[in-house]
Amino acid sequence: MRILVTGGAGFIGSHLIDRLMAANHEVICLDNFYTGHKRNILRWMGNPYFELVRHDITEPIRLEVDQIYHLACPASPVHYQYNPVKTVKTNVLGTLNMLGLAKRVKARFFLASTSEVYGDPEVHPQPEEYRGSVNPIGIRSCYDEGKRMAETLAFDYHRQNDVEIRVVRIFNTYGPRMLENDGRVVSNFIVQALSGQPLTVYGDGSQTRSFCYVSDLVEGFIRLMNSEHTGPINIGNPGEYTILQLAETIQKMVNPDVEVQYKPLPQDDPRRRQPDITKARQLLDWEPSIPLQAGLEKTIADFKARMEANGTLSENLLNYPSEKAVTAL
Repeated sequence: MRILVTGGAGFIGSHLIDRLMAANHEVICLDNFYTGHKRNILRWMGNPYFELVRHDITEPIRLEVDQIYHLACPASPVHYQYNPVKTVKTNVLGTLNMLGLAKRVKARFFLASTSEVYGDPEVHPQPEEYRGSVNPIGIRSCYDEGKRMAETLAFDYHRQNDVEIRVVRIFNTYGPRMLENDGRVVSNFIVQALSGQPLTVYGDGSQTRSFCYVSDLVEGFIRLMNSEHTGPINIGNPGEYTILQLAETIQKMVNPDVEVQYKPLPQDDPRRRQPDITKARQLLDWEPSIPLQAGLEKTIADFKARMEANGTLSENLLNYPSEKAVTAL
């Protein structure tokens, strides 16, 4: 098939492209490189079945494709809060443009939504039927409400124009190629530990998250896209960890000498986050297979290699072998 991936040079998008190219599809990567990076897709440059288009999805584009994976949007608080109006435009205008394209060429449309549509949840764990507890005027609402609007648009195009849609709600995902400065908890802790800096825990660290390794997430994407189920479907790891547990785990795996530093909790930061993946299990025969320990080892190795290359790795870790990592979970 001829498949378009918006945001394809990003962390998740590039891993998805790896899978699609390995399956011998023809892939178009569309990205404006706001948070994506060419290094993530370098291996496919020059391949006759791969095409890179530099484009901002807030502007329309005409292409001929069979499937559209719509991932384009800054996904970390640091990036989506930097220009919140642009974030809303990407979620609303960008999604409108991609749905319009899907309608014109009769392509199947996949929306990468988010667990942030649940806000600071009052139901735990979060099933797809839960409608969320979102602050519509908070500092996170450009992303939270933007994704909620994107879901609304997808279902309205489905009902009104018969566009085939697939909607996934992504829970916390980690793995190689995460940006060092994206402000997410896994990358924050790894970078801080590798730099010899204190690990920053907001609040008392009792808030929880569920961490899904990127290859598991991509497998869920592909199964949903090629199924007969519209969604929305939660894709994430149901294992629940406190932020303090994660900090202590990375501390032991990377640099036991660094300290944990506590700071005030940011506005609207969710207290608990854990997916109910009953639908994914029943409808897609999907569940995560990579344990947190194994995923963290691969992620840490990737960060360490990049930081060593750009000279930001703590000197006392230059010769610290990965086999010293301890099993902390």
